[in-house]
Amino acid sequence: MKRILILAPHTDDGELGCGGSIARFCEEGNLIFYAAFSTCRRSLPEGWEPDTLEKELRKATTVLGIPSSNLILYDYDVRKFKEYRQQILEDLVRLKEEVRPDLVLVPSPTDIHQDHQVISEEGLRAFKTTSLLGYEMPWNNVTFNTRAFIPLQERHLEIKVNALLEYHSQLHKSYVSREFIYSLASVRGVQMGARYAEAFEVIRLIL
Repeated sequence: MKRILILAPHTDDGELGCGGSIARFCEEGNLIFYAAFSTCRRSLPEGWEPDTLEKELRKATTVLGIPSSNLILYDYDVRKFKEYRQQILEDLVRLKEEVRPDLVLVPSPTDIHQDHQVISEEGLRAFKTTSLLGYEMPWNNVTFNTRAFIPLQERHLEIKVNALLEYHSQLHKSYVSREFIYSLASVRGVQMGARYAEAFEVIRLIL
């Protein structure tokens, strides 16, 4: 059993970037921790309750198979992570001490979203002695080096889709769709000789 930590800048980033892999990790009996750094209250469409995304995250991670006790929530203001860089780093260092992960999944270093950049950069600082893989979010990646792959079965993708369907407030986005999720997984599968896969950038690999 491995201890695996998912670092998500915002509530649905982990599911979008590596939800299929999380489903597989859980199925295989690994101990999964999920840390989200913003509940994105200011990014909600008009008419939604302020705690909507927090509630949706709790439901989505349950679908993936993550115990509720392993969900860690922070509430940094969306799009302002750079102002809180040191505080975020200190949170990450505490997470390292508390979780002691064997593997950490973070946004790709080539992700252009300002909040994602902070979690990727500070994640490397905090977990510099741990294996790190950068997950893919094509709408934010100008480039992406597919250096590592995790092959998936259709059941893993279905769990990812069902988890994302819990984000009712986000279903208007084009990338929160079964078609997109399956299409990208098919492309990554072809690249590594499987039907489906998720791809990652290798940031640091400790063997």
